[in-house]
Amino acid sequence: MANQDAFLEYIKSGYTFKGEHFKLGCAMLNGEVVTGADVFLPLKTLNRHGLIAGATGTGKTKTLQVIAEGLSDASVPVLLMDIKGDLSGIAAAGTNNPKIEERYQKIGGTWSPSAYPSELLSLSQEKGVRLRATTSEFGPILLSKILELNDTQAGLVAMLFKYCDDNKLPLLDLKDFKKVLQYASDEGKADLEKDYGKISTTSTGTILRKVIELEQQGAAQFFGEKSFEVDDLMRISDDGRGIVSILRVSDIQDRPKLFSTFMLSLLAELYATLPEEGDLDKPKLVMFIDEAHLIFNEASDALLKQIDTIIKLIRSKGVGIFFCTQNPMDVPPSVLGQLGLKVQHALRAFTANDRKTIKQTAENYPLSDFYKTDELLTQIGIGEALITCLNEKGVPTPLAATMLVSPRSRMDVLTTTEIDSLVNNSKLVKKYSEEIDSESAYEILTAKLQEAADKTAAQAAAPKAAAKQKEEKGLLEQVMESSAVRQAGRTAASVITRSLLGALGLGGRSSKSKSWF
Repeated sequence: MANQDAFLEYIKSGYTFKGEHFKLGCAMLNGEVVTGADVFLPLKTLNRHGLIAGATGTGKTKTLQVIAEGLSDASVPVLLMDIKGDLSGIAAAGTNNPKIEERYQKIGGTWSPSAYPSELLSLSQEKGVRLRATTSEFGPILLSKILELNDTQAGLVAMLFKYCDDNKLPLLDLKDFKKVLQYASDEGKADLEKDYGKISTTSTGTILRKVIELEQQGAAQFFGEKSFEVDDLMRISDDGRGIVSILRVSDIQDRPKLFSTFMLSLLAELYATLPEEGDLDKPKLVMFIDEAHLIFNEASDALLKQIDTIIKLIRSKGVGIFFCTQNPMDVPPSVLGQLGLKVQHALRAFTANDRKTIKQTAENYPLSDFYKTDELLTQIGIGEALITCLNEKGVPTPLAATMLVSPRSRMDVLTTTEIDSLVNNSKLVKKYSEEIDSESAYEILTAKLQEAADKTAAQAAAPKAAAKQKEEKGLLEQVMESSAVRQAGRTAASVITRSLLGALGLGGRSSKSKSWF
């Protein structure tokens, strides 16, 4: 009992916060819930990012849902990257069942169902708000990174963007950028090289092939107008709760470049748009990336470096990013070191590599006199997790094996009818549904090339027309010089002269009374 009292005091002192916070669960010791050992999350440090990890079926998605609900209740907008397509249920109220009642008898408190104000977003043809960005907004640096270009090719991309800026050629979609590449390697090469330096057709050809590869992953749907405004991610509902934006990307799991393209664009736009905030009482936006290994497994070194840099910087803008993945080792060490909140569900020890992962994971958590962390990682049950976060001073809280609260929203997906209703009532869907094809680099360069082609054709046709005219004139002169034609001309002239004189009353008398002899 003394050990339990010490544990209770240990948890209470570690998880008592002055600022806003919400309950995540109740701490356990020796597999039993300790009454009163509540584990809270402080809103003040949730911009320091986080990790939710664990084997399949251990409750990661439900934990993500619980944290998102707590943030929404605290008027913090949330963005969920719904990779598996199982997070839309947060928009509908949950239903009570005996398991929930049993859980709350152990952890204390009461459970009540609640639907959360939600918005469905899409990068493809899924129902919801269409997210787009123009090529110009994406910029030459990010575009070069996502295309995995070398320094020479990246320099050429930067030069082409500069040329388009100087000549008022808007780059709105990938069609525009491809047209500029083709122009720079052919008709416009000499013109560009005068002011911007040498252009290698080998480089333009390589870049064009990489753009086509990106298009094949569906990126053409992402680049274009109308551009999505990041302010629309940070809305508060009429009842004061933060709106939960659910980006449904289950149909692009096999297109990691498209997802990475969007991620980089969104993070860069948030960083560029939001003002520097320092330490806020609560975040301005928290983003959850489910199945995060899809980003990191396919990412190039340049992309990983970019993500690492933005994660380090964006927290000062009041934005928190949470990664949800099966294995914590999926997240690169440089990123893992930036994550303040760690929620670790059970891991499975089937192989030597699994045991190695468990040992490494245990070493990432604070030491505890109450737990053997590596053993506990394989023993905790579904809906339970090891938790540590940062307190209001930025110091890690004690490690707590926690029985988590249950989501108040539906622990399942929305029906097709419910999705249609949510989409039809959305103001943002109407705002972004129209595809705009403004005059841009493609149309301007196409018109310019057509004008040049017409001019060239006219110049080529001029000598032929002159030769034909000369030929026709020569033929006419030959005809007019023939005696038959001259005689016919004289006869016609005399007939006309006579007619005119007669009309003027100057003609001679009639010859009918005179003899022909």
